Amino acid sequence: MCGMDEISKFLREKYAQSSSKSTFAQLFTKSRQQQRARGILIKSPQQIEGIRKSSRLTSEILDLLEKRIRPGITTEQINTWVHEYTVAHGAVPAPLNYRGYPKSVCTSLNDVICHGIPGPRKLRDGDILNVDVTCILDGYYGDSSRMFLIGNVSAAARRLVRVTRECLYLAIDQVKPGNRLGDLGHAIQQHAENHGYGVVRAFVGHGVGVNFHEPPDVRHYGRPGQGMELRPNMTFTIEPMINGGDHRIRMLDDGWTALTTDGELSAQWEHTLLVTETGVEILTAYPGQRDHDIVCGI
Repeated sequence: MCGMDEISKFLREKYAQSSSKSTFAQLFTKSRQQQRARGILIKSPQQIEGIRKSSRLTSEILDLLEKRIRPGITTEQINTWVHEYTVAHGAVPAPLNYRGYPKSVCTSLNDVICHGIPGPRKLRDGDILNVDVTCILDGYYGDSSRMFLIGNVSAAARRLVRVTRECLYLAIDQVKPGNRLGDLGHAIQQHAENHGYGVVRAFVGHGVGVNFHEPPDVRHYGRPGQGMELRPNMTFTIEPMINGGDHRIRMLDDGWTALTTDGELSAQWEHTLLVTETGVEILTAYPGQRDHDIVCGI
């Protein structure tokens, strides 16, 4: 088990170049340049096993939150729970100090698309909340997010959350050797737009496992048969962000929080995936994941 001093030392070394605050746009450009230079795509059996263990811990943390999230708690409390559970299991919360990000988890509420920073805001009946957890366990990363319905949520909000989850699994069904990234993006875009929703373009899924963000970029829109060909032992996230209205975003001055431009709700679900010889393994899987609404506080 890592103590706080060990975690602080690890994070200083891991993110040594990230002590100054960067805007997300600056971070994303630099990250892509670093990705191209590293070229990490195909994982070894040892790496896959490490990523699998970290992904399992990530999923366990989200399972824990299902039991604790309810109206009246703050997103800062969620951050504390995630941090404490991660550390107690010998891991490190990957977001903490990543390019200056100040917390151990992302909590994106209602019209926040992604990268919401935990704070004193109390959850209210009718809110929808995305919690995005990434762990570093023994040097390997697992990354996943789920939507939480707080109390009595409107039918329109439930529909958005359900369709977004369906988008994720339609894309996962396309993951197998020989298919291309465009097949995944097309499955998401077609389903979301058929329901009148906007697919966020500004943020993408990504390779993950040895580093927080690796190649390839996994766009949640696209054309079938285009993009990188999938090969066994690739690991990456699919994490569609679907807006109830326009697909465009606006950024807060904190450089992290992305919101819808029209005030409509946004939803996101995410898994870390492994391309196998015959298809796909969902490394952050949990029971009932394809049809399970996570309702908290009723």
